[in-house]
Parts: sequence; C-alpha cells; structure tokens
Amino acid sequence: MGAGVVKGAGSGATRRRGRRRKAAMMSEINVTPFVDVMLVLLIIFMVAAPLLTVGVPLELPKTQARSVPTQQEEPLTISVQADGGIAIQDTMVSEAELLPRLKAIAAERQDDKLFLRADGKIPYERVVQVMGALNAGGFNNIILVTDAGGPGFGTSPGN
Repeated sequence: MGAGVVKGAGSGATRRRGRRRKAAMMSEINVTPFVDVMLVLLIIFMVAAPLLTVGVPLELPKTQARSVPTQQEEPLTISVQADGGIAIQDTMVSEAELLPRLKAIAAERQDDKLFLRADGKIPYERVVQVMGALNAGGFNNIILVTDAGGPGFGTSPGN
C-alpha cells in the first residue's frame, strides 16, 4: 500500500493561483544607480579638470628647475602673452592698471607670492620690464613659471 498526496482540483486551487503573493522586502542594496551616478561624475571631472588651469594660453620655456611647494590659496598669476599683453589670472589689463589692481587683490590675500608666466617667444627685455614694475610696486616675492623637462647644464633633458 502506498501513501501519497493528492491535490484537489476544486475551487481552492484556483483561488490560490489568482491571488497575488505579497512581495518580500528586499534586504540588498541596489548599487547599479550608484555606479551610474559615480561614472557620470567621473566623466564630468575628467572633462573639467583641464579647464581649471589659468586660461591665458602661453608656450612656457622648459627648464630643469624644481617645482614650488603647493599653496593653500590659489596662486596669483600674472601672464605676459606673446604679443606683450598682460593678464592677471585670466583677465587682460593694461600696463597702467596692473599695479593698482594687484595691490587691491594682494590686500585681501594672505600669501604675497606672485607667479609670473611669460610666453617663451617674447623678448627677455619684456619679462624684465614687467618684473621691474612689479618689484617697484612692492611685490618682491616673484616666482617664474616654466615647464619641466627642459635642458640643463651638464644634464640631459628630462633628468
């Protein structure tokens, strides 16, 4: 004799099939939206990072000089373009406006360093004129900005 379970084909079976089960609570975190958002942010920062540099395009001379330690404030940058024009950060100024604007900006800053960027194609005389004007205006802590990897004395480029 065998025992078995027989399912009834009565009305109870059809009632159970027609009912919806309650959805159980999900206990896992769905990370797919998080990953999507992080990838979008990564792409935005990768595109925006090169745009954060000073906006005046220059072809800086290459030297073997060491880099300056990082600053807590954004450095105050004066750029001398190939045509001789002068810019504070990325705003073009005339020679007459240079010192008054710099003094107004420097009064609100803690750091007294000025970064002087000059296009490598302009005459050295123009760079010295700007440096002399800055020095005469009371700015004595001037740092010349160059690109790394240039020629050095007794060394090969890039060393």
